[in-house]
Amino acid sequence: MKLFHTVVLAAGLTFGAAQAATAADANPDTLKVALLPDENASELIKRNEPLKNYLEAKLDKQVELIVTTDYSSMIEAMRFGRIDLAYFGPLSYVLAKSKSEIEPFAAMVIDGKATYRSVIIANVESGVETYADLKGRKMAYGDRASTSSHLIPKTVLETAGLSEDEDYEQHFVGTHDAVAVNVANGNADAGGLSEVIFNHVSESGLIDPSKVRVLGYSGEFPQYPWAMRSNLDADLKDRIAGAFISLDDKEVLGNFKAEGFAPIKDADYDVIREMGKLLKLDFATM
Repeated sequence: MKLFHTVVLAAGLTFGAAQAATAADANPDTLKVALLPDENASELIKRNEPLKNYLEAKLDKQVELIVTTDYSSMIEAMRFGRIDLAYFGPLSYVLAKSKSEIEPFAAMVIDGKATYRSVIIANVESGVETYADLKGRKMAYGDRASTSSHLIPKTVLETAGLSEDEDYEQHFVGTHDAVAVNVANGNADAGGLSEVIFNHVSESGLIDPSKVRVLGYSGEFPQYPWAMRSNLDADLKDRIAGAFISLDDKEVLGNFKAEGFAPIKDADYDVIREMGKLLKLDFATM
């Protein structure tokens, strides 16, 4: 039975030169796999142990699961070769791609498609029933580099004629589940997050669904991508991609609430880059 380590990587954690060099090896003995920090870290690690076991068996490698403290530290870890493959949100992938030599290779398939959407919810007692009611109110987002808990819901509101700071107060609370909790508890009048995570926190009892109402949904956007370092060994890259595309382990897929994984390419995320232009975001400085 292979030895493995699970690590919660703190922001600002530094690595020695020798460690960084080892992490950047083309064919490392241990693959460092980063999980998107959009929920509680301990819950993410526990839920993804079946994935770790699957990859260790399929790739004949040790696997080290990593959850960074936020999206920015995850992007920086990929930039400096401290992780080998990572599960990004579409926006955090675009940001990482602008600073790193990485390539996307797989995305989840749910209900027969590799797309997903965001939901905007409101606290029932706030009286917010439409987007227009958000004027002068508090809107909660997750991480600044989050697609479905920032970029997409903000674009929805912008299209509805509402701009941050001018029409509503924006507050960043870090994670999707934190958005739901803050809205349910009345700390924010409304918030935006992934529909999948909203359903999860509602069904798991993390929030009382009766305390929030759905204001609306976004359109469909490309699913969260898995990406890897471009300077990994070519054969290893093929094996990693193949492990995901051929994945049929029900426990692993169940944890992702997915039917499988489909191949993807960088151009699939050009729609995210276009949304950034709409919001006048400078990806290089985020």
